[in-house]
Amino acid sequence: MTASATAAVPIARRTSGQDSDARSAAGGRLRWLWPALLMLVVGGYGSWRPALWSDELVSWNAARRSTGELFDLLGHVDAVTGLYYLLMHYWVALFGDSLAVLRLPSVLAMAGAAAFVALTGERLFGSRAGLAAGCLFALVPSVSRYAQEMRGYAFVVLAAAAATWLLLRALEQPRPLRWAAYGGAVLAAGFFHMISLVFLAAHGIVVLGRWWQQRRHPVLVGFVLSVGAALLPVVPLALLGHRQVGRQLNWLTAPTFQYVFDSFWHMLFGSAAVSLAVLALAALPLAWPAGRRSAVEIGLMAVLPIVLVWLVSQGSTAYFLDRYLLFTVPAWSVLAGAGLTALRPRLLAPLGLVLVLLLGAQDQREIRREFAHTGLDAKAAAAVIVKGYRPGDGIVALRGSQDAYIQLDSALSYYLPRSVQLKDVLVERSAAAVGDIYPQLCADPAACIGDTRRVWVLTDGSSLDKPLDHYGEPQASALERLFPKRTSTAVRGMVVTLFER
Repeated sequence: MTASATAAVPIARRTSGQDSDARSAAGGRLRWLWPALLMLVVGGYGSWRPALWSDELVSWNAARRSTGELFDLLGHVDAVTGLYYLLMHYWVALFGDSLAVLRLPSVLAMAGAAAFVALTGERLFGSRAGLAAGCLFALVPSVSRYAQEMRGYAFVVLAAAAATWLLLRALEQPRPLRWAAYGGAVLAAGFFHMISLVFLAAHGIVVLGRWWQQRRHPVLVGFVLSVGAALLPVVPLALLGHRQVGRQLNWLTAPTFQYVFDSFWHMLFGSAAVSLAVLALAALPLAWPAGRRSAVEIGLMAVLPIVLVWLVSQGSTAYFLDRYLLFTVPAWSVLAGAGLTALRPRLLAPLGLVLVLLLGAQDQREIRREFAHTGLDAKAAAAVIVKGYRPGDGIVALRGSQDAYIQLDSALSYYLPRSVQLKDVLVERSAAAVGDIYPQLCADPAACIGDTRRVWVLTDGSSLDKPLDHYGEPQASALERLFPKRTSTAVRGMVVTLFER
């Protein structure tokens, strides 16, 4: 072997070792990718099965409107959900409205949230804790539930998880760009769901604690300026939302302690068993002599928003609902992930994740059933109408009563083919025309029905004998007088009745 060849051997070995180190470092930097991929798989699986429920039908209805009609709607109701409706408007225009497609944006948002959970856990407790936290988050049943929901909750979780990680980065190195990124995440959280901004109370306490310890004034200044800039555009939305809150949240009542322990806690995680496991694991880091500050900080982000929203909800308007506080689950997952990796031997960490998977398996199956979120088989109702349809037929759906929120008309419209054109005989102006979720009904039902020969009437329930029980007196009276012949068909949760002259 020549001298030059001999010299090349250690150089080659050194280069190979450096490449290996570089690949290892890159793998470490991309460790967050595994929880994100796991969330994509778990969240995407079965997303095409559950039928749309009333809230999702409202989102679908809004997304199909023109931008002008959409802004008109937001001026009357659901202003705080406007950004999500606008996003879905363009999404539906590009990709269509199959069930899987409608829910894919939420799946992607939850995958992003899983990545930020892993990054936050790694920054606070180390790489193993971050990986465990991200994977645990992806296995929580409620996370899958809202990853498969055509609503904006997954985007709120993403914004809150991103804001927490970006805050920690800014606290380490308080540079303007880092504070700007944090402000952007806060702004997104406010636009997707204003109630989520309560996490700023916990963030503010963390910032004050760091400032008190280190006396680094740029930290305090950066936080105040970034939050102030982020909240400024939210103020007009908050004022508009405040005017609409009575209509949107009047069904919620002040929460009791009993409700928190009996329902809220396990609904927040989508499983009673998983909620208890997370709580037990989350308590472990708080007992550490070292790293307790990090545990207390992320613990504040998990607990304080729940406490504050509970207190505020004792007033005239209640906001205390599990899905409204879903944005706290990332913080709980970080704590639980840290607790899981603290167990010895180290093999207990992967075994713990398997246990969480098994504990939530039944709940995961439940949320993927076809009628997991609604008892209405609108697909079967549409099939009944398609089979008996004649051109010129009319349609009457349950509206203008306490049952209107069920969205029977939208549920049917989703499944009816375009070849079936039904005249909405009791509607004077459509919902889009009046800028609302519900249309304007005719004051004179008989005149609006006119000479329509046949009308399909939808109602919820299972009574074949009294299909007009839930309708108002003027509508029911006109239908009974004009259409003596009727044929009723019961499907799951609905009755479809053909009224004929």
